[in-house]
Amino acid sequence: MAETTRPLPHRPGAVSLFFVVKAGVFAAGFWIWLLVLVLGGGPAGGAEVFAATGAVTTTLVGVILGCRLALQRNAADRHAELKRLLVDISWNAFTAAGNAEAPAKVVPFPTLPPEGDRAPGERAQGERVTVFDRGRDRSGDRRR
Repeated sequence: MAETTRPLPHRPGAVSLFFVVKAGVFAAGFWIWLLVLVLGGGPAGGAEVFAATGAVTTTLVGVILGCRLALQRNAADRHAELKRLLVDISWNAFTAAGNAEAPAKVVPFPTLPPEGDRAPGERAQGERVTVFDRGRDRSGDRRR
């Protein structure tokens, strides 16, 4: 069966990318301004403090927005993969139903053995344990 071309997943972040780039431009401007003021010599004044504050602030804002953009894109990729997986599962279940020998048997899923096949007090693998049973050992006695 030939692989079909699937549409690209939704890629959020055009506006976010704009703000990341904008914060980067402002950060670069503040860092250059701070470098010019520092290389100019003289005592540190209000302009140097303002340039340093602006440089640090815009750099942090750019990093935070960049991380948020990366997380959004990663979530969009995972969501698209999950949707593909669900479509594949439903398609496989549909084709299995068409190929089933008996009408009641669509897809064989593993099931837990009936209660009579297990020893009393024995739990099946993956079975939930109640809060009251956590303090008991296999013999049913409470631990101290």
